[in-house]
Amino acid sequence: MKNTLWAVLSLVATASMAQGTDGNANGADGEKTLFERVTNIEKKNDKFNMYLNMQAGLYTGFNQNGVDGFAGGAFKVPQLRLEVKGQLTDRLSYRWRQRLNKSYEPTGSDALPLAIDIAGVGIKATEGLSFFLGRQCVAYGGFEFDANPIDIYKYSELVTHQYIFMTGLTASYNFTPGQQMVFQVLNSNSRDATEFYGDSIEVRRMALVYSLGWNANMFDGLWQTRYSVSVMNETKDCNMYYVALGNLFTFSPKWNMYVDLMGSIENIDRKGMMTEIIGLQDNHNVNNAMYGAVAAKLNYRFHPKWNAFVKGTYDWIGMLEGGNGYSKGVYRTALNYLAGVEFYPMHDSDLHFFCVFTGQTNLYADKALMFNKSNYSTQNASIGFIYKLPVF
Repeated sequence: MKNTLWAVLSLVATASMAQGTDGNANGADGEKTLFERVTNIEKKNDKFNMYLNMQAGLYTGFNQNGVDGFAGGAFKVPQLRLEVKGQLTDRLSYRWRQRLNKSYEPTGSDALPLAIDIAGVGIKATEGLSFFLGRQCVAYGGFEFDANPIDIYKYSELVTHQYIFMTGLTASYNFTPGQQMVFQVLNSNSRDATEFYGDSIEVRRMALVYSLGWNANMFDGLWQTRYSVSVMNETKDCNMYYVALGNLFTFSPKWNMYVDLMGSIENIDRKGMMTEIIGLQDNHNVNNAMYGAVAAKLNYRFHPKWNAFVKGTYDWIGMLEGGNGYSKGVYRTALNYLAGVEFYPMHDSDLHFFCVFTGQTNLYADKALMFNKSNYSTQNASIGFIYKLPVF
């Protein structure tokens, strides 16, 4: 009876692997918690862990909002998330993470607010097989996508316009010590479909997104992968097809870099960037939109307390097929570039301070000029801190 119960639970529950694991958070899990520092009492188990994920600082902009040169600045807290997770038994775990500076209004079919990133339970069925049931991160591949959001200074355009937290089931299987397959099925309508696509659309009765991923750590950590393919039901007779190939290369303790390749074909434009260029068609988003992106970041830990990095992303936005008087092809490209330094004052802590410059150049193809679009560039500079504070 006991084995049967676990088998049933295994079919409806995991700890999310790959996306949303925040595997690049340095040192937070080994750092003493705020509770331990204040009470001088050591934690004895892993059943309850609480973190406060923060990014805050002074953010300034240039050549934005119709202003040439300095366009303004302010102190902001763009990322503030409370996270609770624990390992209740050898087989049962849980995780909850909520963004504190986002709307709490319930949306979509799962009745959860967009502020909740993750809320679910995990079951370890066997030594290699686990499940997670609840709100979670979509298992899209790529290391930019896989990072803790507090560690991102600027996403590629494609990832920026992804809606990534949805509700459903993930199954992950470690078929070797260094390789894992992930299968996931989630609701695709995390928001009302008319918000994505417009009013004159026919909504599916059960809209889902299916993802299959391969995560690997090979050659003693030299090469790691986050690969995935996904199919998403959108409106009736319309799907999204998404591929991501994420590669992380660790050349030495000082040098590492990732290179992500991503592409999306959307029978009806979910991300909305192509629709923003040419406008709605028959009161709904355009059909046959296509997106592609390359993202690469190089880190150099030139001192135990200092890290320097550069990052670049290149996106293209267009239509796979023409129609309604519009021609196929690329309509806009976007080049993002970043450079910065990070300072880690404590060797056993994730706390770090940053100084970052970012820029973006947007170029429109000739076919987009008829829609009153023109090329433009923007820049930003910021200084602040990032901390995954272990509270308890």
